[in-house]
Amino acid sequence: MKTLYETTIVNTGGRNGNVHSPDNVFYLDVAAPKELGGEYTTATNPEQLFAAGYSACFNSALEFQLKKHSVSIEKSSVAATVQLLTDAQDQGVKLGIQLEVHIDGLDMDTAKKYVELAHAYCPYSKAISGNVDVVIEVI
Repeated sequence: MKTLYETTIVNTGGRNGNVHSPDNVFYLDVAAPKELGGEYTTATNPEQLFAAGYSACFNSALEFQLKKHSVSIEKSSVAATVQLLTDAQDQGVKLGIQLEVHIDGLDMDTAKKYVELAHAYCPYSKAISGNVDVVIEVI
């Protein structure tokens, strides 16, 4: 297997700390959201970071599939909603994800076809397949 890209991000302080690259080019404060006992803040949290990464990766996979099949569109957007859910199996927590995909310039059936291809291709989708419930809505 050939590595195409790799990156390292370090967390200190868990949900009440920071995430940063070793060279500090990437640096964000992390805080527990109010719903999990935190204070209101502009700091991010792991669920927001995952949603940002997944939405960008999925939209890139979608654009790749469209280009691969010579399909032109006006634009596309992917909104990822990441939920932290209770897990009855182990009394812990787990993730749930909803992706809302919008493609300007395609009819609904064609859009759904390329969203399915993107889901099969996206590294994030592959990584969580069988472990996380992902609901995809094409709007």
